[in-house]
Order: sequence, then C-alpha cells, then structure tokens
Amino acid sequence: MSVFGLALLALVGVTLIATGLPAYAALLFASVVGAATAVLGGYLPVSHFSGLPGRVVNLLENDLLQALPLYVLMGVLLNRMAVTTALFRTFTWLLPRRPAAPLVAGLGLGALLGPMSGSVGASALALSRAMEPRLAAASVAAPTRQATIALASTLGVVVPPSLVLILLGDAMLTAHTIASNAMHRTDRIINTQDVMRGALLPAGILLGLCLMVAWRVGNRAAHGIAKSAANDRPSAGELVLSALTLAFLLLVLGGVATGYFYAVEAAATGAFVLFCAGVVTGRIGRGTLSPMLTETMATTGALFAPLLAATTFTLLLRLLGTDKLIEGWVTSLPGGDVLPTVAVLGAIFVCAFVLDAFEIIFVAVPILMPPLLMRVPDAVWASSLLLLTLQASFLLPPIGYALMITRGLSSENAAAGSVARALAPFALAQIVVLGLVLAVPSLVHVLEPSNARSKTTSDKPTDENALENMLRGVPKPPLPKFD
Repeated sequence: MSVFGLALLALVGVTLIATGLPAYAALLFASVVGAATAVLGGYLPVSHFSGLPGRVVNLLENDLLQALPLYVLMGVLLNRMAVTTALFRTFTWLLPRRPAAPLVAGLGLGALLGPMSGSVGASALALSRAMEPRLAAASVAAPTRQATIALASTLGVVVPPSLVLILLGDAMLTAHTIASNAMHRTDRIINTQDVMRGALLPAGILLGLCLMVAWRVGNRAAHGIAKSAANDRPSAGELVLSALTLAFLLLVLGGVATGYFYAVEAAATGAFVLFCAGVVTGRIGRGTLSPMLTETMATTGALFAPLLAATTFTLLLRLLGTDKLIEGWVTSLPGGDVLPTVAVLGAIFVCAFVLDAFEIIFVAVPILMPPLLMRVPDAVWASSLLLLTLQASFLLPPIGYALMITRGLSSENAAAGSVARALAPFALAQIVVLGLVLAVPSLVHVLEPSNARSKTTSDKPTDENALENMLRGVPKPPLPKFD
C-alpha cells in the first residue's frame, strides 16, 4: 500500500489543477478517498485513525503558531495605513533619477514587506496595488512590470524572519530529530533561529544580485521616466511615515532574524505599536476595525486550513508506509550529499507548481526531509537550499504561482514569452546563488555562534546518550562488604 500513497499525492496535484479548489480541500479529498479505500480494502483498521485528534491538538499547542495571526495583523495594519505606497514613493524619490529607480524601489519594498505577508499570493496582491500604477506611469514595459512585481513578491520566502522561515524552522526541527534518532546520531538539533541565521547571507547575496540586475536592466531599457513619475515627490507626511516605518520594521525584523527577539513577542509588539499609531493618526477607527479583523481572521484561517489538512494527509501516508518507501529511495541514492539533495529539491520544485510555500512545508517537508537528513546531517544547509528552491520555483513560466497571480492582477496583458525574457536575468541570479550555496555549504554557517558549530556523532540514540551523560555525574554506590 506504500505505492498507493504516491497515487494519492498525484491525486492531490490533479485535483488542484483540474478543479481549482484550495489546497486544503484537495488534501482532505485525497485523505478521505485514501482512508476509505484502505479501510474498506482491509489494509488498515479504523482504530489506526484514532490518533488524528491528538495529532491535531498537539499541533495547535505549538507556541510558534501564535506568531501567524500577529504577523498577518501587522501586514493588514501596514496596508491600512498606506505604508506600502508611501515607502515605494520615498524609495523611488531617494534613488537617482534613472529609468531603473522604480524597479529597484519595488524590489526593496518586496524585501521589506514580504516577510510579513500571509503568503506569496498576499505579497503579490499588495505589491501589485502599490507598484503597478507607478511602474506604468514611469513607462516601464508590461513584461518588465510583471516580472519585477512577481520577483518582489517572492523575496519574503528567503528574507528572514518571514512566516515561511518560522514554520520551516519548526518543521525542520521535527525532521532533523526523526533523522538523528533513526541514524543513532547525537547531532545538535536545529531550531528556527538556526534556519534564520543560515538564510541571512544567501538571502542578502540574492537580494544584492537582484538589485544590481534591476538597475542594469532598467537603465539599458529603451523607456525613460515619465515627467509625472519623475516629479512624483512624496509629501512631508509620507516621508515621516516612511522613515518611522523603516526604522520600526528594521528593528523588529532584524531583532527576530538575529535572535534578540522571539518571533511571537516581536509580532505582538509590532502589531500593538502599529495599531496605536493608526488610532493616533486617524487611519484606524470604529468603522475600519471590523473589516481589518475580518481580513486578519480570513487570512489566518487560510493559513491554518492547509496545515490541518496536511496533518491529516501526512498521517495517512505514514500509515500506508509511503514515508518508508520514499526514505528507501533517498537513502539508496549513490554518491555523497549532493545527489540526494538535488533529487529532493527537484521534487519540491515540482510541488511548487501547484502548492504554496506553506502547503509545501506542511505536506512535502515532513515526507521528504527526514530521509534526506539521514544522508545529509547538515540540516541548516538543506533548509537554505530548500528556501532558495521554493523562491525560484514560484517564478518559473508559464505556471509559476507568483507569476500567475501577478499577470492576473496586471492592468495590461503581456505575452508569456516576453515575461519569460524579462525574468531571465533574475532567474540567472537565482541559479548563481543556489549553485553557490550548493557548492559551498559553509556559507550558511558564517553567522552561527561558535557553540552551534560543534557536532558530535555516536552509535547510540539521542535520548540514550543524554541519559548516559547524566548518569556519569552520579557517584557510584560503594560495594557491599561481606565478613
């Protein structure tokens, strides 16, 4: 029945493509079909599914999930206070008056606000509203506009401390624990802060390369800045709002990424400060509070629904033995660390055609990453490569998730080939960074504290070793004396 689990994975993909249903609905549909088939066929007893309620309760007891609605609320508050538009106009005004200025400003805006958006789709929606009219006013061609907005909307995947990184850190902690115990290693199990530190340098390199590419491509283009866009000076209020927002976001996000603040506390503080600022400035009142809370709860529900559905689906796959089947495939691949890593990343790349980043973390990571970490002990390296792969997969024409959303929101149609050509230089930058991290794993460990780099191995399970180390400090009782 382990092969039947692979058929259920294919069923999820077919259902998503053929029906357009949300991912949680497709996952629940495949779970019901698979469970009914297994029970009616006599392959699994009904009692095996009694552990599902406890699995869901344990999942929701995770303190880290409290950060999700708080980050979403921060994004809603920023949109309500028109911060996105003010920041974009300020960035464009501060840059030299060159054709590439709006493109560079848009990418900077995506890197700054993307980590707080509920998903890649939410980032694409917010950035399209703020950037599309002004890029059009600057005479930026439609393919370049769509490529820039799509790229900016995916930067929140790799720039810490995004929601993707927070959830991935928790998922990788579980996967690393499973792999270490299965291989009887005493590795230092990674956590969310390790994943964030590992992603900082690759994300910085990628962002720097994308900004350089945008500056060069924009200045070499045939278009120029329209007079209205060149004289689009932000107001004094927008300048003050941009300065305060920039300082605040850098303090909160930078503190979380560097480990000075916990994600939940930082998100709560940020939401409280933004709410107070909105009340003081009159942007938030009794009439706007209810729609804001409704939007926050709807977005949060859209994040939690696939999480619960994926928990159900992965339980079924484990009962069917599909995880063991995939584990055998990955662990039997020849070669060192590179080949199995590339194989798993390729599978995740394909999953990104139909799943969002959160759904991949909930569905693919629990199945694919434990067997990979059995072969590759460097979990921080694997996490950084996974993030870069996710970010690149959302841009692949013609069905890249971010690209599809951006093109659907654009005010002007552009041929897929033209958009692909506009994306090509940025895709090359992504490939360069991905290849660099793949070839030089030490890049992800540059910012690690010295005590986190020490690794030990043993032939005994982690719990057994910990018990043995504790017993070493207990004095042995004296031997009895016999007359």
